[in-house]
Amino acid sequence: MTNQLKEYSKRYFLTPAECNPQQRMPLTLLVSRIIEVSTLHANSWNVGYATLVKDKESWVLSRVIIEMERYPKVNENYTLTTWIENFNRHFSERNIIITDDNGNILGHACTIWVVINSITRESVDISKFTYITENISTRKCPIDKRSRLRQVTDGRIIDYTFKYCDIDFNRHVNSCKYVELFLNQWSLDFLDNHTIQRFEIAYIKEASYGENVKIKIDDATSDCRAEITNNDEAICRSRIIFKEEFYK
Repeated sequence: MTNQLKEYSKRYFLTPAECNPQQRMPLTLLVSRIIEVSTLHANSWNVGYATLVKDKESWVLSRVIIEMERYPKVNENYTLTTWIENFNRHFSERNIIITDDNGNILGHACTIWVVINSITRESVDISKFTYITENISTRKCPIDKRSRLRQVTDGRIIDYTFKYCDIDFNRHVNSCKYVELFLNQWSLDFLDNHTIQRFEIAYIKEASYGENVKIKIDDATSDCRAEITNNDEAICRSRIIFKEEFYK
């Protein structure tokens, strides 16, 4: 693990227990690793949870965009490197590159973070974090920026109630659980023959334990749209682009 000023890198090893049925890194784990390395970088600048919680504030993930050339395979090392590309009073735009041990690029991610007051749940002016402003990187992320994720009006609808294992330490639904819920709407046979090339998710509203929601999936094409709603109010929206890739 290296800890640099403008960039932060961490090397991981993909164990068999972490793999999906295709013996590769699941998207849920990738999102978790993105959150982890982002948190570690913020901690190294003393603007992480331990610092913000003193003022009853916390970072909240608002948007994730991922594009992968390929996913790490079982027993393979991989590295996530993160940096801040853009920063203003409203949000922080943090990028990530995923590489193998030979330096080959496996994929990229772009994330949007905001800070909220944990009591009022209102956004906080983050321009006060001058240390971040002074350490913005000139390095760019080559993937397309976020799409406009619209309401899902066609396709399948699945009812779901959030349960104990869906909830995180803030007592709201964990960011990775939404990803898991979306992916569980496709069969094993389909996922044996397709991989996710691009994934986007926008977190709109926090959900809680016991909340009854509808999962909406429009997969009429390989460019799929997904949404979770409660009483027709969006909780999160997603775009998932599949490509054919046969598991062997």
